[in-house]
Amino acid sequence: MAEQKATNVTWHAHKVQRADRYKLAGHKGAVLWFTGLSACGKSTIANEIDYRLNQLGKRSYVLDGDNIRMGLNKNLGFSADDRAENIRRIGEVSKLFADSGVIASTAFISPYRADRDKVRALLEPGQFIEIYVKATVETCEKRDPKGLYKKARAGEIKGFTGIDDPYEAPEKAELVLDADNKGIEELSNEVMAYLEANGILSV
Repeated sequence: MAEQKATNVTWHAHKVQRADRYKLAGHKGAVLWFTGLSACGKSTIANEIDYRLNQLGKRSYVLDGDNIRMGLNKNLGFSADDRAENIRRIGEVSKLFADSGVIASTAFISPYRADRDKVRALLEPGQFIEIYVKATVETCEKRDPKGLYKKARAGEIKGFTGIDDPYEAPEKAELVLDADNKGIEELSNEVMAYLEANGILSV
């Protein structure tokens, strides 16, 4: 839990309630937390879901790991402490999106189970949907669009998840996507089916 450093602050209740925002949006707010190794397909699937939701007239947004590190979290590196703070901040931001009636897709490696569980604890039951994009290191290394695995193998990148830093797979993910054997369209269909079946796409 992050230390509360600011003093003389008071939480202000909103006159407009979450249910009012959901009603206006025509669907529930939620956080689709895509987690998995680098190059497993998180961002690609998240963007496909965002596109499909937009086509259905749903309010959605993608919070992508690299993009967030270019702005909100530009002062953070990849140490364990910085990774934890990276996830803490995006957890707080994603909660705001969900409460406002937006379906927020987050695409972060988020390798540590405890950090993901802290984000889950921020949200109401059913708001946090952990989606494990499951792919082996071998599969991800073959894709490797940024050449990061090659650099990590050569010792040019230290603390790279899956090579010399651990990835702790979810133990209670709402959805596990088999990215080793299925394509983006099929995996995206599974996500959309989950959202429909669990009442996220309606009020």
